[in-house]
Amino acid sequence: MLKSSLHPYPHPLFKQQMDELVARYNTPKFSIADPVQFVQRYSDKRDIEIVALLIATIAWGRREMILKSSERLLSMMGKSPYDYAMTARLDKIEPTMPIHRTFFGRDLIYICKGLRHIYDENDSMESLFMEGDMWQGIGRLRQAMHDANQGYSKHIACPDKSACKRLHLALRWLVRNDGIVDLGVWKKVKPSQLIIPLDVHVGDIARMLNITTRKGNDKTTALNITEVLRTLDSNDPIKYDFALFGAGIELSKE
Repeated sequence: MLKSSLHPYPHPLFKQQMDELVARYNTPKFSIADPVQFVQRYSDKRDIEIVALLIATIAWGRREMILKSSERLLSMMGKSPYDYAMTARLDKIEPTMPIHRTFFGRDLIYICKGLRHIYDENDSMESLFMEGDMWQGIGRLRQAMHDANQGYSKHIACPDKSACKRLHLALRWLVRNDGIVDLGVWKKVKPSQLIIPLDVHVGDIARMLNITTRKGNDKTTALNITEVLRTLDSNDPIKYDFALFGAGIELSKE
């Protein structure tokens, strides 16, 4: 049984088992059933940024539903999501159009308005993340979306207390460049700066492995888990997102 054979942190074999899980799951096969597959379809940096933001934003709920909703959304946006975001007639988007669970046409309009504001002032979204830490970058992204819409959206999490799981997932795709799954189109933000995309699943596995003892899946817990992962690899701690995912998959089969 995997559960009985897993070594909890800080067991001497903890890093070895985590590295083995990364090697097992950080493979091309991972992308087949993961939302990152949609980001991998594009080569233009701005298309990749926009797809990463949008797909990560709707990456919650049942995986099959996420993939179906993502396919539908990108089909609507055509060959270049950047061109769509910058030039589409937003008044032609039906505000109540269902896209994914509580994400509707009005939310797509909101994000497109925000993207226009961001790209009017920057060549890349990376500019928002080049000073300070990832939380400050998320704050600048959120504020830019607010300024373009005169209000905040529940779909762009506040970094004050939230773990900001979906935004950190998008950042993982954009910053890490493993040549396998994550694309790493941003070159001025380092993988060492990333924070674990913390959801219920990752939190449960982290607690089971004694990576954290905190009960809530909030910002503090995300930081707590990330600090432990940095002791395993200070340059690329979030590669262990694959290990936590892998442990969860293997345990679910028992």
